Amino acid sequence: MASPSKRPEALTPRAIVEELDRYIVGQREAKRAVAVALRNRWRRQQVPPPMRDEISPKNIMLIGPTGVGKTEIARRLAKLAGAPFVKVEASKFTEVGYVGRDVDSMVRDLAETAVSMLREEERERARPRARENAEERLLDVLLPPARPQRPATASLAGAPAAPEEGPATPAAASSTRENLRLLLHEGKLDDRSVEIDTSDTPQSFIDVFSGTGMEEMVVNLQSMFPQSKRTKRRRLSIPEALEALTEEEAAKLIDMERVTKEAVRRAEQDGIIFIDELDKVAGREAGGHGPDVSREGVQRDLLPIVEGSTVSTKYGPLKTDHVLFIAAGAFHVAKPKDLIPELQGRFPIRVELDSLTDADFVRILTEPENALTKQYTALLATEKIHLDIQADAIAEIARIAAEVNARMENIGARRLHTVMERLLDELAFEAPELGERTIPITAAYVRERLQGILKDEDLSQYVL
Repeated sequence: MASPSKRPEALTPRAIVEELDRYIVGQREAKRAVAVALRNRWRRQQVPPPMRDEISPKNIMLIGPTGVGKTEIARRLAKLAGAPFVKVEASKFTEVGYVGRDVDSMVRDLAETAVSMLREEERERARPRARENAEERLLDVLLPPARPQRPATASLAGAPAAPEEGPATPAAASSTRENLRLLLHEGKLDDRSVEIDTSDTPQSFIDVFSGTGMEEMVVNLQSMFPQSKRTKRRRLSIPEALEALTEEEAAKLIDMERVTKEAVRRAEQDGIIFIDELDKVAGREAGGHGPDVSREGVQRDLLPIVEGSTVSTKYGPLKTDHVLFIAAGAFHVAKPKDLIPELQGRFPIRVELDSLTDADFVRILTEPENALTKQYTALLATEKIHLDIQADAIAEIARIAAEVNARMENIGARRLHTVMERLLDELAFEAPELGERTIPITAAYVRERLQGILKDEDLSQYVL
């Protein structure tokens, strides 16, 4: 099935769920909730302005054990909508005044993501013209433009002397240039190398502090000390030089002032912030001391961001009033009711995700477009090893993964990664020496590779 158009009006809730089904097994309720939330954004844009500003996004809280698809649902949703997306862990934040990241940093990260997205879009849009400009620059290096010369000036070594009449010289140069262009298009110059000058922006001392919980200081310092650019001479092959020059020319064609303005607007209207591990900061202690005080402090710092506030970024102020927040947590020990009431109220839609069963594991291994079995088959096919993973083998892999989850920590579908890696590690190691062949993966093969580890429960805790 082809992906639905990314035009907002084409992203109906049903189309969104169908697209999510291509990559995520089950979790129907969660998919429906995020699909409706995304559609409501388009609906809000169709509402007249006075009412449009009053409609706030209905934030979602996903409740379920690890490895059942919470993060993947949010990430795929953002990719489908072409929206700026940021994933953060609530446990990484501490309340203001303590060591740790400031909660405002998630909004600044969203602005950075939006600017990167818009810059890449503009770069792709400008690429055809940039390619033409880069080609001209490369031809100038291969065949430097002729300079006016006095009659007494000697010609270049090995080159014919310029004729006295002069007008034929530009024509000859133009013919040579077009011949070089033809050779360049045909790839006949790919084995040559040239020296070109490209722009180089050295890392400033300000960049060293970025991402260390000192975001406000970094924003202020960057405005005080703008980065300077310099050129750097490099020797590259013709294809590498053409690509480097194309990137440089594309950057010149981008109006960064317009890009940053549109990026901030898109972050405000379409941005999605996924707050994971929210249950790790749940907890309220009446005694007023201990770790629960810090947890409640993080919640109170998160509250104005989720409610809607203005955060200063290096691209300008960014309002979070219409940013969609999706929170997630296992909530095994703490419960949603342990969050402060104000924060609970900012996540009106709550969806409980189902734990994964053996049957779900079988579907995860086979149905999604990025299924693990398809990934490993494609990887080993590069070594001319053709895996024939049979149905009984997939059922056995699913059974073993579920059994290991039951014995130890339940990490959901992530267990399939460790089981598949252990199952095929010997084959992956020996593949380059095996030559072209087809290798059947049967249930017996799976048991032979994994049963010994399952019997030794102490060892399996470290291996799987």
